[in-house]
Amino acid sequence: MPSIPFDGAKHDRYWMVPILRAVIALATAGVVTFTQGHSSQFGLVVFGVFTLLSGAIVGAFAFPNFSDTVTRAFFLGQGVIGVVTGVFSLLVSGGGLSIFLYVVTLWAALTGFLELYSGIRWRGRLAAAKDWTAVGAFTVLLAIATLLVPPGLEQRFAAPGGVEGVLRADIVVVGLVGAYAAIIGVYLVIGGLSLRWAGKRPVAGTVTDDTTGTAGAAS
Repeated sequence: MPSIPFDGAKHDRYWMVPILRAVIALATAGVVTFTQGHSSQFGLVVFGVFTLLSGAIVGAFAFPNFSDTVTRAFFLGQGVIGVVTGVFSLLVSGGGLSIFLYVVTLWAALTGFLELYSGIRWRGRLAAAKDWTAVGAFTVLLAIATLLVPPGLEQRFAAPGGVEGVLRADIVVVGLVGAYAAIIGVYLVIGGLSLRWAGKRPVAGTVTDDTTGTAGAAS
């Protein structure tokens, strides 16, 4: 394993990646929060734009910034999955609830595990690994939560003031996507600003070379 996965001095600008991802996530959360009528079509459109833009950011920064082959491949793969998912979601936005549930679950499972693995792999060696681990874990939880939503859910409720409504599966999943976007958005803002304010590479401590058994200071 190399002592640092970033290519040259480009690690100094890596803080922009979590910030850009945070902007997209918080914008998504805002749209979900302030829009009524959370249908599966609305969910596919919002989710499609979110994954398309997020995937483009992650993928675009992966190839030129990471020197470690595995790290580069994982984040490039994460970006490609996001872009493909986004395009597919927008193309089939009228596909209904089943497509919506399938797309959210599959994207969250794949990208979540990729990012979570990258975070665990560089844990204790890279400050950015904390963000990767947390966001990956939240994304996996989104997959699990979506998988647990019954597709046939249709529960009537009465809100204060005599307002009645029906809680459906698509409403729940759109809400889950919005909550997920808000959580990772706030987390990524904090993580990105922490890297920026540190004024140094997102590296912590020293790294042991697995092939030579020698330890070198991360620089």
